[in-house]
Amino acid sequence: MTRRWYLGLAGILLAVAFVSFAAPDHEQVFRGEIGDSQCALNVHSLSRSHTEMLKKQGVGHTAADCARYCVKNLGGVFVLSVKDKVYKLDHQELADKYAGQQVKITGLLDPRTNTIAVHTMEPVK
Repeated sequence: MTRRWYLGLAGILLAVAFVSFAAPDHEQVFRGEIGDSQCALNVHSLSRSHTEMLKKQGVGHTAADCARYCVKNLGGVFVLSVKDKVYKLDHQELADKYAGQQVKITGLLDPRTNTIAVHTMEPVK
């Protein structure tokens, strides 16, 4: 066999190894609150919470009201807040259902984009 053939084979093996290493390959379980990116990332909140926004008239009275208001009116997206970490969620419709609630999410985390590919989401009781 020629040297060119071996180099081609080595290139293919390296590409397969890179894709296998870079791609998330196992589900994880995350527990936290479904909130909005505006509050969770301190865009208009000093405490990474809904406290400041809920003092404003017209936003609502609960964390769910605030999260939905910020997503609908202020350009936010639903996120999962886990202590000091904030994860993007690929399943926005499902997150809307649980806005302001503590949830358990099973899914794949893409570390490059910090996005969870949600497989299941359920409220924590």
